[in-house]
Amino acid sequence: MDNKKLEELLLTVQKPGRYVGGEWNSVKKEWTAERVKFLLAFPDTYEVGMSNLGIKILYGILNDRDDYLCERVFAPWKDFEAVLRSNSIELFSLESRRPIKEFDIIGFSLPYELCYTNVLNILDLGGIPKMSSDRIGNDPLIIAGGPACFNPEPMADFFDAFVIGDGEDVVLEIAELYKKYKYEIRNTKYERQKLLRQLAGIKGVYVPSLYKVSYNTDGTIKEFAPSETGVPDRIEKRVVKDLDSAFYPAGQIVPNIQVVHDRIAIEIMRGCKHACSFCQATTIYRPWRERSKDKILELAKKAYAMTGYDEISLLSLSSVDHSQLKAMIEELNAEFCPKSVSLSVPSLRIEDAIEDLPALISKVKKSGLTFAPEAGSEKLRKSLNKNIDMEKLFKAASGSFRAGWRHVKLYFMIGLPGEEDSDILRIAELIYKVSDLRKEIGGKAAQVTASVNPFIPKARTPLERSAMDSIETLERKKDVLRKAVKSRFIELDFHSSSASLLEAVFARGDRRLASAVLDAWRRGARFDGWSEGFDFNIWASSFKDSKVDPAFYASRARGAGEILPWSRILP
Repeated sequence: MDNKKLEELLLTVQKPGRYVGGEWNSVKKEWTAERVKFLLAFPDTYEVGMSNLGIKILYGILNDRDDYLCERVFAPWKDFEAVLRSNSIELFSLESRRPIKEFDIIGFSLPYELCYTNVLNILDLGGIPKMSSDRIGNDPLIIAGGPACFNPEPMADFFDAFVIGDGEDVVLEIAELYKKYKYEIRNTKYERQKLLRQLAGIKGVYVPSLYKVSYNTDGTIKEFAPSETGVPDRIEKRVVKDLDSAFYPAGQIVPNIQVVHDRIAIEIMRGCKHACSFCQATTIYRPWRERSKDKILELAKKAYAMTGYDEISLLSLSSVDHSQLKAMIEELNAEFCPKSVSLSVPSLRIEDAIEDLPALISKVKKSGLTFAPEAGSEKLRKSLNKNIDMEKLFKAASGSFRAGWRHVKLYFMIGLPGEEDSDILRIAELIYKVSDLRKEIGGKAAQVTASVNPFIPKARTPLERSAMDSIETLERKKDVLRKAVKSRFIELDFHSSSASLLEAVFARGDRRLASAVLDAWRRGARFDGWSEGFDFNIWASSFKDSKVDPAFYASRARGAGEILPWSRILP
């Protein structure tokens, strides 16, 4: 890579800081023959990927070992993709700027389903065969982990293996196994297949090429089973049991440009005590485990000393469930407020913490208050197992307004099983109720942003067999809500119905979707999770030409006896 030429080319793109590397705390090791070269790939922009704590954890774990080398790559934005293609430059890593095809293992994070075409684009820009079956000994081993791997089947043809569950321990087991085959795998395809069979023996690793799928005439799955003896019948997810002893990257990379979550992120809990029937995260991250208060304080001090950030964010699915939350926040405030370091608790179910509200939120960053009723009516909330005492919620909102908050964000879903128009109208009533609470303490109504998302049935949830509403039905329900909300203090933020449909197709899809993903990528599909990148017309054409009916996957209820594409993955 000619660095001078690259620097000249980077001046022609929108955000060159995405591609230069060299950040504080990044690691650049000598490229020696004996080291296993691991590349962490995130199929979204640098700003999104560098906000992902999982990437930072794996980066630290691998680089802490002298016999491993770990670098990073992110999906190039369309302007830099054009630069790479027009100048015949292969995609490279940030640390050493080596072509990504020179790495031994490329580990992709799959955080959501709408990043799939970016995976193919990274492989193509790196000169790596997109189909697993086309790779030979000289090609990197392509592995994926992350939430979307709980139904990996739509991407099964593209990946050599998937990691199911927590990655802290299994990533070292994979690297160690590869080390044994390092020289053999680069010679023959036979040795590559031998390695894949060995990988399948690691708990939590799914090798899709070792399983066969057949279909009934109606399109449902007829049989899904291992194709060889000795291959696990089910893949059990990996679980890190003790967060206090788990690796945490105190010296995490400090980006050169602003990223989505530009702060110290400390995971205080993993898993969730609640069991909302629509929530896939409950399944993915269970069992519930918490990091001790003393360990969190220790990590916060180390991370601050090694990064200099002026904000600390406490991450979890439901922070209020931490047994030591109040004392933790008080001690963190005592330590960091004098240093002008703010504290944010983004997953605070504030309606459950009403008695401790002043102590919990008086000094944390007032970036906005969030409630997630999910449904407007008590009937639907009960059906979702979303147990909220609405009087406590209203009381908490009032207390928050007195404490200085002026803006509230509410999360709702439409298209829920059993939903009627009256349930949608109850959403409007609830929004007005929360907004008007501020009038009771004096002043104007509160500014409320209501984020409204279509219900998407996800794998490994109690509602995984439910049907999703059609785009037409969802648009009609949005109109019902729009007509019921007429206030300059209230903003309705609707998620795209067509993007949600696409997400549902892949969330419940099978291997036959691979042809549509490949076709959509060839037609130019990139960054489907971005409003400026998503073009449903591309996908509609790809589904048609690939003979894929999206309604078959998204809008069809599954029978109780139907074999599901994710049936080999144990929650």
